[in-house]
Amino acid sequence: MKKLLTIIILSFMSISVQASGAEAVRGVWLTNVDSDALNSRENIKKTVELCAETGINTIFVVTWNKAMTTYPSKIMKNFTGVEIDTLFTGRDPLKELIEEAHKREIKVFAWFEFGFSSSYEEKGGVLLRKKPEWASKDKNGALVIKNGFEWLNGFHPDVQDFLISLILEVVNNYDIDGIQGDDRLPAMPSEAGYDSFTVAEYQKDHNGEEPPEYSKDFEWVEWRAGRMTGFMRRIYEEVKSADPDMIISMAPSLYPWSKEEYLQDWPVWMAKGYVDLIIPQVYRYDIDAYEKELKLILDEQLDEKDFNKFYPGILLKVGGYYPDLTFMAKMIEVNRKNGIQGEVYFFYEGLKKYPDFFEEIYLNKNIRFPKLIKK
Repeated sequence: MKKLLTIIILSFMSISVQASGAEAVRGVWLTNVDSDALNSRENIKKTVELCAETGINTIFVVTWNKAMTTYPSKIMKNFTGVEIDTLFTGRDPLKELIEEAHKREIKVFAWFEFGFSSSYEEKGGVLLRKKPEWASKDKNGALVIKNGFEWLNGFHPDVQDFLISLILEVVNNYDIDGIQGDDRLPAMPSEAGYDSFTVAEYQKDHNGEEPPEYSKDFEWVEWRAGRMTGFMRRIYEEVKSADPDMIISMAPSLYPWSKEEYLQDWPVWMAKGYVDLIIPQVYRYDIDAYEKELKLILDEQLDEKDFNKFYPGILLKVGGYYPDLTFMAKMIEVNRKNGIQGEVYFFYEGLKKYPDFFEEIYLNKNIRFPKLIKK
């Protein structure tokens, strides 16, 4: 690894660090899928140690997925009878991670990964068995399933109350630094909204008219995206009411795809001041595509006043895929050229492949980067 790193950084280019009041975010997502990082206290210690050794200062840890929590939840115990992901019975991985991370001055965000999704390839799972009236519906009256994920009706106030209660349970009981939603919170597939409750709400605003049959009708998308924006406001206000210092972070899909497919109008969230930290998933596999998306965000989707709230999400590992070091270096150099001093990686396990690279990038006081390879 050292030899490979040396080859890649033979030619350096100095990049000055833009002065800012707060330390730049250098983060990773930490999951309970394709990773054993949360499986024991010892594993958590090793995870935090690697983050510290590679300059990572923020961990976004999964807190809610598969209709279970990674902490003992009274809400879930009362609802489903299962107070914590059964892999962690008898432990509190969230508490353990916070304790170990804070020893190293690493921030921890509670990541509500599944958001309004009820389950994955389970035909609705335990949540919809308990509350069938919470199911989202497509234009044919069927449960909304998109890319294998099955969905609760995120337009319904009872479903919204449920998600808020989980978020506040964590905010009120754990010494976390922030909370995070993603491409499933606040979000709904644009195929959804044909349940009786949402149709009635739409009719109230449209003189009794039925919603368009075409799920991507512009005005229909706009109306439902507005409902998601309203819930984003509620998350922000209720969390800040519980703890004014809590950081509200969101990691949506790229816009405008995020709005067309999942009703996430996140540029509006930013404009309205409902988000403290925005981390769009700029998951691309070549530098031209990455740079193009970054330019769109900076030029068209993000107001200058919100620049310091923006950090790109970078794909570091998925399945057997890892970006090569040259591509990694190019993405980071492009970020720095645009004044972006940090990034967030999906996901933690990828750090293990390139620890020397991240140590050089983030812990070397004279931060330097390889020149872009000429096309």
